[in-house]
Amino acid sequence: MSSRMEASVGLPDAEGARSASGATNARDLRKALKAGAAGTPPHDESSAAETPLPASDAFPAALREALGRRGLSLERVSERLRARGIGVSQATLSSWQRGRSQPERARSLRAVEVLEEILDLPGGALRSLLGPRRPRGRVAPARGEGAALQVLGEDSVVEKALGERFRHFNQETGSLLIHDVVTLGASGTLSNLTTTNVLRANRAGADRALFVLSFDDEQAEPLDIRVTSGRLGEATYLKGLKSLVLEIHFGRELAKLDTTVVSYAVDVSPSREPATHYERWSRANLHEYLQQVFFHPDALPSGCRRYFRDQVGSPPRAQRRISMNDSHSTHVLASRCKPGVHGVAWDFDTGE
Repeated sequence: MSSRMEASVGLPDAEGARSASGATNARDLRKALKAGAAGTPPHDESSAAETPLPASDAFPAALREALGRRGLSLERVSERLRARGIGVSQATLSSWQRGRSQPERARSLRAVEVLEEILDLPGGALRSLLGPRRPRGRVAPARGEGAALQVLGEDSVVEKALGERFRHFNQETGSLLIHDVVTLGASGTLSNLTTTNVLRANRAGADRALFVLSFDDEQAEPLDIRVTSGRLGEATYLKGLKSLVLEIHFGRELAKLDTTVVSYAVDVSPSREPATHYERWSRANLHEYLQQVFFHPDALPSGCRRYFRDQVGSPPRAQRRISMNDSHSTHVLASRCKPGVHGVAWDFDTGE
């Protein structure tokens, strides 16, 4: 059995205010970095001459300065971290330097310590700007995270796949219209997924989105990924979670309420068992959702039905039979879709 869930996620927002001491440390570090680059001692400027950075901007500002001084790309930094046994993606590093998220978990804090070595910074130069950790246990979720938890539940595969990025889930963009095309092979297993997603910017500056595709069977792994509208920035398959994380860049920064179209296709290796359903979950209202399922002539189902779930894993309801056409396909078109899980299921006649 194979199913697929997908979520569009904008870049995470900056965290809330950090410790007030971060502003002074950031100012001093910026001056030291500039002095190091120029080979001259830092000029002593009074606080009246230079406005301190807000505490929430201290860490990203210092990280950007250090990266610029060393002339290292995020790809190169990610490779050096990986060589030290620490996996941090380019997308996460980009999020850190832009102030859209900050490292807080133990693994991420260890990565910051190694970053200081890679960037030739004094020990604690970056970590001291992070401020206190969030208290243990779940705190009040951010708006996007709270909406996602309503549909996904606690400790979902999507949350595990996104890690720190899940907390600021889908803050910058929201989906208006989604068209999924599911293609099954001669054995009834999933062979291809194609998605077109119309996104609207909730605020100015949005330039990319994240998508998570999850599979039921570990043999159903992505073989090929093609982005036909947008540019692929990250493609990470997490075998343990049976999930594929895609970061797709829009090619430009959107103005507030501006729209863009993202289209991609994923070829999938055959599963052990025939696929029995396909699900699309959404944390927010969709203007329109279209799902098409194409069956192979040698593996036609005995029946198809549509259904809705309030939450991933909850019992299906609002089930209704749907028919196939001469092209061996069926479809569901829904308008003004509320948050939840929209699915299509089918049955294969085993001949028993």
